[in-house]
Amino acid sequence: MRNLLLLSLVFILALVLIACGGGSSAPAGTVQITGAGATFPFPLYSRWFYEYASVDPTVRFNYQSIGSGGGIRQIMARTVDFGASDAILTEEEKAAAPDLRLFPTVAGGVVIVYNLQDAQGNPIPKGLKLSPDLLADIFLGRVTRWNDPRLTALNPDLALPDQEIVVAHRSDGSGTTFLFTSYLSLVSPTWEQEVGAGKSVEWPVGLGGKGNEGVAGIIRQQPGSLGYVELAYAVQNGLAYAFLQNRAGAFVEPTLESITAASDAYADQMPEDMAQLLVNAPGEASYPIAGYTFLLLYQDMPDCGKARKMVEFLRWALTEGDVYARELLYAPLGSRVEQKVLDRLQTLTCEGGKPILEE
Repeated sequence: MRNLLLLSLVFILALVLIACGGGSSAPAGTVQITGAGATFPFPLYSRWFYEYASVDPTVRFNYQSIGSGGGIRQIMARTVDFGASDAILTEEEKAAAPDLRLFPTVAGGVVIVYNLQDAQGNPIPKGLKLSPDLLADIFLGRVTRWNDPRLTALNPDLALPDQEIVVAHRSDGSGTTFLFTSYLSLVSPTWEQEVGAGKSVEWPVGLGGKGNEGVAGIIRQQPGSLGYVELAYAVQNGLAYAFLQNRAGAFVEPTLESITAASDAYADQMPEDMAQLLVNAPGEASYPIAGYTFLLLYQDMPDCGKARKMVEFLRWALTEGDVYARELLYAPLGSRVEQKVLDRLQTLTCEGGKPILEE
């Protein structure tokens, strides 16, 4: 209940910031930094920007939650100061913007949410069990009813109804979709061959919603529906979510601890460019659809004033700001990954090679 209240307050705060942040004039001397991208970390970034105003009142952030695809396009077009994405860059994007760098901020979980009543009309709470192949077949349109024998075999204690499964998915370019479809491609050869992974895919079935909030809205309004959203959106909207079978065979609830277990499992394998996925992690405690969310910055930033403020904010967010991440069900970076991110921030420059933190 405490998490639900906190998340509700953060979403209200985020709407206020959007309403007020874009049009109001900043006090003289204020540095204004604009960003756009992923909806996945929107509740956390909104909280960070709000809290940081008391740390440094001379900087103001304006972040537009438009989806990872839009964030990557805008930072590549240099129409914003930073981008945000849950998806790593494609080879084409890296070739088009070789100076663009990824910085993990937190890890989160993509959860399978549903709106379902049992055969007696009672709401089914969180805890529906789903295996990887079954989940893929639902989104492929091969399992279409809630009382399918494969579903009832995994959930013998539930009186699943004879009702159509209404699939919900993202309609926009989305890092959440990238994580979800990357997972399905790993666990289902059929999904990999017929659909594949990406920020936007050709969905075999289902209704599309814009942003995590759009998918959550479909689930709330449509009985018998099932879709995927980031964990904070599921909790904030009071949605039931499934326990997924992981690589070790355990059915795991999406929690801060199980997402952290997934990130810890891969901590020693972080590549130099930090473009790491956490899906289908080993370990009995690991939640299987987890991933980092990233900020995107140029190696050499055009404005030293903005660059310095951005780097100082990120250093605060990754250290002192991690308390807000935990409150909102995002997993702070582990100490090894955090240090790698902080070290990489030190290499950034501005205005043609000037050191940012020594300017």
